[in-house]
Amino acid sequence: MEYIYNKTKLNEKLISYIENNIFPIYDKNEKAHDINHILTVINHAFSISKNYDVNKDMIFTIAAYHDIGHHIDKEKHEIISADIMIKDEKLKEFFTEDKLKIIKEAIEDHRASSSHIPRTIYGKIVSAADKNLTVETAITRTYFYNRKYYPNLNESELYEEIYNHLNEKFGKNGYAKIYVKDEEYEKFKSELIHLLENKREFFNEITKIRKKLQE
Repeated sequence: MEYIYNKTKLNEKLISYIENNIFPIYDKNEKAHDINHILTVINHAFSISKNYDVNKDMIFTIAAYHDIGHHIDKEKHEIISADIMIKDEKLKEFFTEDKLKIIKEAIEDHRASSSHIPRTIYGKIVSAADKNLTVETAITRTYFYNRKYYPNLNESELYEEIYNHLNEKFGKNGYAKIYVKDEEYEKFKSELIHLLENKREFFNEITKIRKKLQE
């Protein structure tokens, strides 16, 4: 994957610190929230942030830390991740207390199932960037998540769980909300909703993706 942040004027010492000390922690997460997901979110966040006057070092840091606590407790990972970030003394070399507070809030606010709107544009950008952009990615990540946390599901139960989760999250009345303009996400959501309307076709897509993963 091409790192879009390497083409942006960021603090090189910040990049080095996060690449060497934060990224490796994502090896502890399951595949739906591993380093590949983090890099995808970083790339997407930078793409969205082109339309806004924001600090790119902060965008990078929020995206880099946003799922770091997922392996500790997936249900409270946004709070744990924000806590890990704010306790990282190294970050004080790069950001003021006010900026660290914004970063912390943005990490806390990124979760799609959050009951409140992100408090700042930073939270809105990274929350949007955390959304899937392709049907294949959405199904793959949900598949890996369920295989990790619900290993006893049989094939029929697994397919139903994937379908129900993505329908509840991204369906016509799904809880996933977006607060910034993102044409890529809107295209993905439209394609997924169309697929969800035909359950048999959706299950066929899961089967295709599973076969690809096993190759």
